[in-house]
Amino acid sequence: MPVSKGGGIIASRVEALCAPVAAENHLSLWDVVYEKEGGAWFLRILIDKEGGIGLEDCESFTHAINPLIDEADPIEGNYYLEVSSPGIERHLRKISHFTASIGKRVMVRMIRPLEDGRRELEGVLTAFEQGTVTISADQGEERLQIDQTAFIRLMDESNNRG
Repeated sequence: MPVSKGGGIIASRVEALCAPVAAENHLSLWDVVYEKEGGAWFLRILIDKEGGIGLEDCESFTHAINPLIDEADPIEGNYYLEVSSPGIERHLRKISHFTASIGKRVMVRMIRPLEDGRRELEGVLTAFEQGTVTISADQGEERLQIDQTAFIRLMDESNNRG
């Protein structure tokens, strides 16, 4: 169940088709996003597994789901299918993403500036409850409504300055 952007009816339908295939292949289905970029539509399926995802994982998953998506035909018109890893700096969109990321460093971009004028903040995700995240940042603790954020993503800990 999406708590933020990137969901939609099409993404939900595709997620329902792909989840059993991911489980059978010992993969985690991180997210499904159907979105327009420029003049083209993209169906992005993000998969993960312990130890990380490689090109072979993406290729075999694509071959496994392509016939299912074609048969169900949940999308009218043309689109590009992309299967990939969510990456190190993955976006948090679902309840499971937030709960699994408590204690990790995140970057938040707000739709509108906070009272002090900041649009971005970095800190540790310390809590998630009913559409609200709590971030422990240098400026103090911030409680933010997810629907007021443009995005929340994990930060690459390997590039952490301290």
